[in-house]
Amino acid sequence: MTLTRLTLASAICLSLGLAACSQEGAPTSAPAAEATAPTVAQPTTDAAQANPFFSASALPLETPDFRLIREELYLPAIEEGMKRQLAEIRAIADSSEPATVANTLDAMEKSGDLLIRVTQVFMNLVGTDSNEALRKIQSEVAPKMAAHQDAILLDPALFARVKALYEGRATAGHDPETLRLVEVTYQRFVQAGAELSEADKATVRKLNEEQASLTTAFQQALLKQTEASAIVVDDVAQLDGLSEAAIAAAAEAAKAAGHEGKWLLRLTNTTRQPVLTSLRNRALRQRVWEASANRGLSDGDGDTRAIVLRLAKLRAERARLLGYPNHAAYTLTTQMAAAPEAAMGMLDELAPAALANARKEAEQIQAAIRADGQDFELAPWDWEFYAEKVRAKNYDFDPEAVKPYFELNRVLTDGVFHSLERFYGIKFRERTDLPVYHPDVRVFDVIDADDKPIGLFYADYFARPSKRGGAWMSAFRSQSQLLNQKPVIINVMNIPKPVEGQPALMSFDEVTTMFHEVGHGVHGLFSQVRYPSLSGTAVSRDYVEFPSQFNEDWNKDPEILARYARHYQTGEAIPQDLLAKMLKASSFNQGFDTLEYVAAALVDLEWHMLSADAQVDDVVAFEQAALEKHGILYAPVPPRYRSPFFAHVFAGGYSSGYYAYMWAEVLAADAFAHVQQQGGLNSEVGARFRKEILSRGNSQDPMEMYTAWRGQKPDPAHLLRRRGLTVGSTD
Repeated sequence: MTLTRLTLASAICLSLGLAACSQEGAPTSAPAAEATAPTVAQPTTDAAQANPFFSASALPLETPDFRLIREELYLPAIEEGMKRQLAEIRAIADSSEPATVANTLDAMEKSGDLLIRVTQVFMNLVGTDSNEALRKIQSEVAPKMAAHQDAILLDPALFARVKALYEGRATAGHDPETLRLVEVTYQRFVQAGAELSEADKATVRKLNEEQASLTTAFQQALLKQTEASAIVVDDVAQLDGLSEAAIAAAAEAAKAAGHEGKWLLRLTNTTRQPVLTSLRNRALRQRVWEASANRGLSDGDGDTRAIVLRLAKLRAERARLLGYPNHAAYTLTTQMAAAPEAAMGMLDELAPAALANARKEAEQIQAAIRADGQDFELAPWDWEFYAEKVRAKNYDFDPEAVKPYFELNRVLTDGVFHSLERFYGIKFRERTDLPVYHPDVRVFDVIDADDKPIGLFYADYFARPSKRGGAWMSAFRSQSQLLNQKPVIINVMNIPKPVEGQPALMSFDEVTTMFHEVGHGVHGLFSQVRYPSLSGTAVSRDYVEFPSQFNEDWNKDPEILARYARHYQTGEAIPQDLLAKMLKASSFNQGFDTLEYVAAALVDLEWHMLSADAQVDDVVAFEQAALEKHGILYAPVPPRYRSPFFAHVFAGGYSSGYYAYMWAEVLAADAFAHVQQQGGLNSEVGARFRKEILSRGNSQDPMEMYTAWRGQKPDPAHLLRRRGLTVGSTD
């Protein structure tokens, strides 16, 4: 997953699991601007001088100086940042000069420096190292920033200048990137409601403010519920099946949570939980699964059902006001899919094959249950445990057997980093002189083949209670030639931290996720565009996952595997027979994996294809009906995310966009197959992919960009082969 850069043009919002935030307030009066960007007076108070956000960091690439940052500094910096940006925008809007790219778009792109500086730190830390103080600030600023966004995007004088540039674009002689900026900026204003009446604009402002507050409330309720739902185990015998290291980590987690002498199993963000593959105690498996699947359904602070219903209603009302039949139609108009029917059609086409494969897998799993001397019917909490037994029997493979060959540091340096060095010619050099926000965070210089710096890369891989679930990429600073900025990128995961002195051993799924997130990372690092709002990963949702999914498949490249898949104690390479079993066994359970994803994506679309007049009062019933409608209501395989804890769409930026992972996977599978045909892991192929795909951000239409590199549109057959599925087949 990726989080987009916080800019005016991208509407200061956070996607995927962090509360969406926007902009506020009526613009204040300011002197008319010159043809260049206005100068705004800087505060001279002692408080401003003592706040590190009020000036650029003195550290390399202006990376945040976490030694100076304290919780009480965020709110005054955010409020001052909004005030300054509104003054800058007011000067642009009130200029008597005819609109030009320099005095309007360039000036807008340069505005909000303080606000961007503080929010890029604040919102990243809300997701990675949160606490009550940060969450309180977040709740306070979310509606203010929603109003701040609207104060800019609904300003009629500013829109008049943007519209003038848009209407004159055909004869202006713009270079391709500037033309793209003109068109994208105009579209953002129109989608925000810039062409509405003043009365309707006022309504939009109210809708946006309430949504900002509710998405923040959803995120915080989910965090509380996830913390409260952690499973406390009194008897270590119940943990039979877990490794000694996992049991020790559970004991340490319990001690830290005030349950000394017990064991604590924390929940991750999806419906299924990693421990379910190993726990032999069925009653405990059921406790873990139900705690996970029922998050957001408990009465009290963690109940998100009312938020889900209200957000769906608010989004539908805003879409109607803006001239769209529903929220999905409103959001997808700027995506590659263009319309919800296209996204839903793709998912519906995959659903029969996914369900058929899942049912066949279930038959094998039920047989494994019988072979284990049990007579119960397969339930969701049984699937993963007995799926491993099927793997062990059919493929002679135990997933625990490979973990000693996937030690985190070796996977990162000899796997992930080495693959990027081979493909793109870059190097990663760890540095310990830069302050970090948590002791587990590591920092690397990213160096190009000519020894020139590209950017900085922060790696934050271990789970902790203060971090939200999942894995993602974000940025403390985004690349921009206009602002003379190099990127400062962060990758975040939730790998269980081992006890002191023990190695961090990863599952192959976690290895794949690490490769995935670094794919987002290089998308941000390799950006070479002028405008910050078109930089790096600031692309459509159904395109942004393409580079990351493309990068996943390098984890299976024989050359790369030979370097990183080595025993953490002996250094021996993973035995070829074990590796072959692992790769072959990975094809099993693809029906489950695909079906749970498709189910979640379809539920997301159904919520956001509701009309403003629709009456829904039961979240669980609505979700069940949506699954029945698409023929995928299958009890053993619930959606990857159930609505009450679906943070992608109710606390982040993927509302009506969760389908994007599969849409982008079509591109990724096709691209990887093409690269293999061109010679695979070599610098010549990598240099072209970097130049024609990764460096261009949103400076070009994504499908045009892809077909120019590929020579044709993507072939969906590569996706089916990648997932081991054949549409309409029950084989």
